Amino acid sequence: MRLLTDENFNGSILRGLIRRLPGLDLVRIQDVGLLHADDSTILEWAANEGRILLTHDVATITGYAYERINNGLSMPGVVEVIATAPIRQVIDDLYLLICCSQPDEYEGKILFLPFP
Repeated sequence: MRLLTDENFNGSILRGLIRRLPGLDLVRIQDVGLLHADDSTILEWAANEGRILLTHDVATITGYAYERINNGLSMPGVVEVIATAPIRQVIDDLYLLICCSQPDEYEGKILFLPFP
């Protein structure tokens, strides 16, 4: 599974996830020259690269993601992580998502973590 995190994604979650999955294919916005890019640019880049976006930005990314879906554009998936959720629970949920599913299952979907 190919993942992308936005610039404000919790570093403790990233470090915990990488500790559990050392070979994880994950890049940060900062790593690919998209620091301070607008949401539509980030989603377009993610679609072109086939990467599922991990974000805490529930306020705006969701609207842009639905816009891409409604316009028939590729949208490999967005995982909205509630910023105040317990870090360990988020890591466990992301681990489950990564290990127990296929990337194409998230095409055109927006998920919210933590799982209930």
